[in-house]
Amino acid sequence: MKSSEHNFVELLQKHQNIVHKICRLYTNDSDAHKDLFQEITIQLWKAYPKFRGDSKFSTWMYRVGLNTSITLYRKSLRRVESQSIEPVAYKLSYEEYDDTKDKQLKMIYEAVHKLNDIEKGIIFLYLENKNYKEISETLGISEVNARVRMNRIKTKLKTQLNS
Repeated sequence: MKSSEHNFVELLQKHQNIVHKICRLYTNDSDAHKDLFQEITIQLWKAYPKFRGDSKFSTWMYRVGLNTSITLYRKSLRRVESQSIEPVAYKLSYEEYDDTKDKQLKMIYEAVHKLNDIEKGIIFLYLENKNYKEISETLGISEVNARVRMNRIKTKLKTQLNS
């Protein structure tokens, strides 16, 4: 029987690209990316005992990661304060984020960076092929609100990308 700690590490390793994508969305440099990655990992570890499996682990991971990012950046923190993760750090391997594939998306990321925090979360989940029900559940807004906001975001992005 696997321990809770082992399950967490295994799931985090499997889905760590979700955290990298969130970090890329909310940070502009490598150091901030690493700091936010660590903070999200810590928040996931702290919250893991409360994960009941009502949703997929990846959906829960999106929610914790986005909420952590939004909370930190709403407080206008330039650097993320982190806490020790020493008890499990030796089991986690940090893989450098390879943005080679993402270079073609540079213009879109620049436009998305101009959106507010909630809009960033909505477009991120939309681009991750989440349906409006999943977006609304992840962000804690109504499905109708998610649809309306998504339409407004699309209009904003089209305007920014066409200028």
